[in-house]
Amino acid sequence: MGKAQITTPPSFDTVWAILQENAQQLKALKESQRETDRQIKETSQQIKETDLQMKETRKQMKETDRQMKETDQQVKRTSEQIKISDKKFGELNNRFGDIVEYMIAPNLRTKFRELGLIFPKANNKTKVDDDENDIHLEIDVMLENGNKAMLVEVKTTLTTEKVKEHVLRLEKMRKYADLHNDKRSFLGAVAGVVMTPNVKKYALKQGFFAIEPSGETFKITPPQGQPKEW
Repeated sequence: MGKAQITTPPSFDTVWAILQENAQQLKALKESQRETDRQIKETSQQIKETDLQMKETRKQMKETDRQMKETDQQVKRTSEQIKISDKKFGELNNRFGDIVEYMIAPNLRTKFRELGLIFPKANNKTKVDDDENDIHLEIDVMLENGNKAMLVEVKTTLTTEKVKEHVLRLEKMRKYADLHNDKRSFLGAVAGVVMTPNVKKYALKQGFFAIEPSGETFKITPPQGQPKEW
């Protein structure tokens, strides 16, 4: 049998050093645990706050969605009201235009006589429908004599576009007259309750007479030089 080995016990200093090291590790572990607990609490609080914010956000989104739906309904109602108003305004504008037309027509012959143009006849709403030659037009007021005819376009608000349309109307009338052996010459006039200076200037430049309100009646401004004849 071999000899028994005798183990020398560690010295006090060694044991003390090991205990101190263990104490330091334990202290560090406790510090780490406290920091971990603090972080867990902080994270938990952040989660709670985030959850609260998400709930508040969802609540705000629901409110925003409700407001958007309400706004959309208001927009639809407003759009319908605008359509109704536009329709009523259009009807009123047309009726007012008709009223102006019938107010002007009886006095036009007198006013043009003052300018040296004699028209024994005055007709409202003269229509030309020539299906064979595809010529269609309507004349608000047409003044006539044996040699000339005056085509008058009456608008509540006269615009440049309406003046251009009247030029085309005169051209159609000339074409229709030529096809039917009508040798008369045609003159043009435009009347407007509202007529801006620029529109008036443009109408006169086209060779038209410009008719506009003046006090309780109306006045006619002839174009510079000779009026255009079609």
